[in-house]
Amino acid sequence: MTRAAGHTYYTYASEAGPFTLASDGAALVRFAFGRVAFDGACAPSALTNRAATEVQQYLSGRRQVFDVPLRLEGTPFQKDVWAAIANIPYGQTRTYADVAASAGHPGASRAVGQACNANPLAVFVPCHRVVGAHGRLGGYAFGPARKEFLLELEGARR
Repeated sequence: MTRAAGHTYYTYASEAGPFTLASDGAALVRFAFGRVAFDGACAPSALTNRAATEVQQYLSGRRQVFDVPLRLEGTPFQKDVWAAIANIPYGQTRTYADVAASAGHPGASRAVGQACNANPLAVFVPCHRVVGAHGRLGGYAFGPARKEFLLELEGARR
């Protein structure tokens, strides 16, 4: 594993199980459910601690909006999609086609699914709120059970 200068990551506990956060020192750069080794030193930082508190509050139903700074690295298309996803309100869903259209790429539903799968900051950029046509659950990088849990947590109607 490459040691990225200034990057740290750390795994935290929550009611919904462990999750791992990574920071570049100025912003969050990665999130994953479970224990994951990201680039950098395995050590908590003020930023990952703050973000962990926000995630724990979210997973316990006490937070709907995150305040920590994020840095998303991806292609221009991915960034368009992630920006559209970031605008989906808590407790609501959009279809892959809806996201493609709002990202300025109508007809790119499948590519939206791929961008969701590549999302480095799941939960913060809530790709779990993107569902298939007719409310079908669709895919999720952390599995359908986790996606269903998050949608139920938010009281989302599909």
